[in-house]
Amino acid sequence: MIARVRLCLLALSFVFMAAPALALSAPMSDQELMDKSDLVAVLRVVSVSCTTVTKDEKSGEELPTYLAKVRLLDVKKGDAKKGDEVLVTWRAIAKNILGPWAVYYYPGEVVLTHLVKRTGGVSYGSTWWNAKGDDVKVPESTELPTTPGETFTAPKEPADQHPL
Repeated sequence: MIARVRLCLLALSFVFMAAPALALSAPMSDQELMDKSDLVAVLRVVSVSCTTVTKDEKSGEELPTYLAKVRLLDVKKGDAKKGDEVLVTWRAIAKNILGPWAVYYYPGEVVLTHLVKRTGGVSYGSTWWNAKGDDVKVPESTELPTTPGETFTAPKEPADQHPL
C-alpha cells in the first residue's frame, strides 16, 4: 500500500515538473514563417541601441528594449530591396521565463530572418521565436547596450570602407 502511494506521488511529481515544458509553443515551420512574415531577408546588423529600460511586472527585473538598424543583403520576400536599411525592435525577457521568446540581434551578425511589420509600419519585429536562422556570419560579441541611448555599432566591413 505504501509502495503504491509512493509510486503515485513520484508519478505526480514528474507530471508537475513536465508541465512548464508543455507551455513552450511549438516552432513555426519554414512554410509558416514564410507565409506569416512581411519581410524575409539575409541581413547584416549595423547597430543596436537600447531605447528604454522598464521593470517587468512579474519578475521585477529591469529589462531593456532594443532597436537594431539592419542592412538587407538579400531579400526573399517583402517590399524592401537589397541595400535598404530597416529597423528591428524587441524587448529582453526576464531570466526566469521558460522558452526562447525574444529573438536577439547582435552588431556585425549576418543572418537569415523572418520579420513582421510593427503597428504603424515604422519598424519590424521577429515573426516568431524561431524566426532567426543560423548565422551566416557570427558576431564578434553578443554583448548588448543596457543604458537608454547607448548604441553598439558593428565593426566596419571592407565594403563599408572607402579609400581616400
